[in-house]
Amino acid sequence: MQSLLARFTPYLYALLRIVAGLLFAQHGVQKLFGWLGGSGPVPMFSQFWVAGVVETFGGLAIALGAFTSPVAFVASGQMAVAYFQAHLPRGFWPIQNGGELSILFCFLFLYIASRGSGKWSLR
Repeated sequence: MQSLLARFTPYLYALLRIVAGLLFAQHGVQKLFGWLGGSGPVPMFSQFWVAGVVETFGGLAIALGAFTSPVAFVASGQMAVAYFQAHLPRGFWPIQNGGELSILFCFLFLYIASRGSGKWSLR
């Protein structure tokens, strides 16, 4: 299977980066604007607001491939903080404390930070 898909690797990575960035941005617009089922705007300069800014604008930057490595590194750190602050206190196992998405985004963005923009990016 690897030999079959190897020629598509740069394009599949680009799709992974774009989809992950757009999904991340959706979480941000929920926090900042109350869109997509969000609970409404949060107070400016609160920790939740900062998270919304990183998610919205960082997600869009990652999707577009602009400043990808540093933005993805910051997003990865934010997801680590989110896990330890919001999920771990609810229990050890991510499947029980609802933290699977935070962990997945954390390690996905760490990988993207190490790999860079790739194809279909603004660079």
